Amino acid sequence: MTRATSTRTRQRAGKGRRAATPIETIEVIEAIETIEAVETIETVEAVESAPAIMAGPNPFVGLRAEDLISTVQQIGAQCVQEPVLVLEQQTQLAHDLIGVLDGSAPMPSARDRRFGDPAWQENPLYRMSLQGYEAWRNAVSGFVRRSVMDERSKHRAEYFTSLLADALAPTNTLLGNPAAIKKTVESGGMNLISGLTNLVTDTLTNRGMPAQVDKDAFSVGKNLATTPGVVVFRNDVLELIQYAPSTAKVHARPQLIVPPQVNKFYVFDLAQGKSMVEYLLSKELQVFMVSWRNPTAAHRDWDIDTYVGALIEAIHAIRDITGSPDVNLHGACSGAMTMSALMGYCAASGEQLVHAATLMVSVFGLDAQSQLGLFSTPEAVTAARQGSQARGVLDGEELGRVFAWLRPNDLVWNYWVNNYLLGNAPPAFDVLYWNNDTTRLPAGLHGQFLDMLTLNQLATPRALRVLGHAIDLAEVQCDKYVLAGMTDHITPWKAVYRSVRAFGGRTEFVLSSSGHVQSLINPPGNPKAKFFRNDQPAADPDTWLKGATATQDSWWEHWSQWLKERSGSRRNAPAEPGSLQYTPCGEAPGVYVTEA
Repeated sequence: MTRATSTRTRQRAGKGRRAATPIETIEVIEAIETIEAVETIETVEAVESAPAIMAGPNPFVGLRAEDLISTVQQIGAQCVQEPVLVLEQQTQLAHDLIGVLDGSAPMPSARDRRFGDPAWQENPLYRMSLQGYEAWRNAVSGFVRRSVMDERSKHRAEYFTSLLADALAPTNTLLGNPAAIKKTVESGGMNLISGLTNLVTDTLTNRGMPAQVDKDAFSVGKNLATTPGVVVFRNDVLELIQYAPSTAKVHARPQLIVPPQVNKFYVFDLAQGKSMVEYLLSKELQVFMVSWRNPTAAHRDWDIDTYVGALIEAIHAIRDITGSPDVNLHGACSGAMTMSALMGYCAASGEQLVHAATLMVSVFGLDAQSQLGLFSTPEAVTAARQGSQARGVLDGEELGRVFAWLRPNDLVWNYWVNNYLLGNAPPAFDVLYWNNDTTRLPAGLHGQFLDMLTLNQLATPRALRVLGHAIDLAEVQCDKYVLAGMTDHITPWKAVYRSVRAFGGRTEFVLSSSGHVQSLINPPGNPKAKFFRNDQPAADPDTWLKGATATQDSWWEHWSQWLKERSGSRRNAPAEPGSLQYTPCGEAPGVYVTEA
C-alpha cells in the first residue's frame, strides 16, 4: 500500500473536512484526557474523593517487555501463594456472572464512552456481554488490590491488568461493537475495506500504531502557528521569534516562552482563538518564543549546558531589542526544567536575566508518591540511556508511543475502532497533529533528564552543575507562577506541587481542573474551565487543596493580571521588529520547526 493510496482513501472518507474550531479543539482534548472525571466536581471535597489517575511508565525511560513479563510473573506468584484469595475472587466472579444471566447484575457506569451506544443498554446480548466484561475485569483488579504485593509492585500489576482489560474490551472487535456492525450493514461492508486499507497503511507508515490524525489537513505556518512575527536571532540550537504587537501600547518587560524540547513550540500558538501567544499580545505584552532545533545524531553531545547557553544568548538578544534589562520566562514540561536550570545558574553566578517566571505542568523528580516512574528501575534507566547513546538521540516517535500507552483507551483503542472497524479516516484536529509532530532528544540531554528525574537533581541543592556552577533553586528569589493539571497523568499535580517547593521566593500555585495538554490550551470562554487557588502555602498538597477556592474560568485571565503587574510600565509598541544588531532573518514560524 503506497502513501498516495492511503491519502486518497482518507480524502474520500473525510471529504469536506475542515480544521477544528476552538471549542471543538477543547472538546477533543477533553476526550483525550477523560476530563469528564472532574466535570461534575463542584467542591474541593468532591475533588479529593475522585479516583486517582492511573499512571504508568516514564516516557523518558520507556516500557520494556521484560518489565511487563516480570510483572506477570509477580501476579502468577501471588496466585500460587494466595490460593484462598484466588478462590474468593473466583467465587465472586461466579456470583457476578450468575447475576448477569438472571438479569440482576447492575450496569457499569455510563461515564465510559466506549459503551455509549444505546445497544449496550437495550440489546440483551450486548448488555450481558458488557456486564460479563465488567465482572471479570473487577475480579482481576480485585485480586491485585487485595494481594500482599508491596505498593510499587501492586501499582505495576494494576497498570498491566488495566492494559490487558482495555485490550480485551468487546468494543475492540467487530462483533462486539454495535456501532461497527451497524455501519457494516449500512455501507455494505465498505467500512471493512477502508479499515483494512487503513490497517495496512498504518502498519507500513506508523509502526503498527493506529493513526491519530489526518496529517494532510494541516501545515505549520499556514493553518498552524500563524500569529505574525519574525525570527530575530538564530544559533545552532534555537530560533528566537519576535511576535508583532497587536496593541498600540505594550509593557516594557518582554515575555519569553520556552517550550519543551520533546515537542514543537506551536502548542502555544495553535490557531486563532486558542493561541496563548495571541492572547498575551492582546494583553499588551511583548512576546518572544523559542523554537528548538530538532537534533540529529550529529548533535548527540548537546546537554543542559548547551540548551541553557543557547537560552542566555536569546535573552541577550531580547535585551538588546527591547532595552529591558531582564525578561519574564515561561516554560512547560521539560522546557520548565531547562529554564529552572537557567534560573539556578543565574542565582549562582549573579547574572540577573530573569524578573519573574511561569512554570507549567512540570516536575523535577520522581518522588516516592508519584506513579509516573512505576517501571523506572535502575536496569530500565540504564537500558534507556544506552539506547539513546547508541543512536545519538531519543526518537520522538518512541516517546509518542509511550505517551499513548499511558492512556490506551483514548490514544490507541479509540483510533483502532475509528480507523479499522468503522473504516473512518483519522480526525482533523490541530492538537492531535501537534502531538504527532514529534521531535528528538539528543543523547546528552536525555541522559541528564534521566538523572534529574531519578536522582531529583534539580530539587537537591548543589547536585546539578550548570555552566560550571553548582545550583540551588532555593537561591532563586524571583516571583513564580506555577500551573498544574488536576487530571494530568504525565506530570501529576501533587508531584508538581512538591517539586516547586525547592524554589526560594514567592510562588503562586494554581491548579487547573484539566489534564496535561488542556491545562496549556485553556482560552477564556470554555464553560467547563475551572482553577483552584490558595494564598496560604502548605507543606502538603492535600492540605493546600483543602483550603483552596475554585474559580469558574480559564486560569489565563488570572495569569495575565499577574504578568502585567510584573511587566513594567506601558509604552508605545515597537514599529519594527529586531534591532540594529539583531535584524530579522525570516518570517515566523521559522525554519527549525519544519525540519524533519
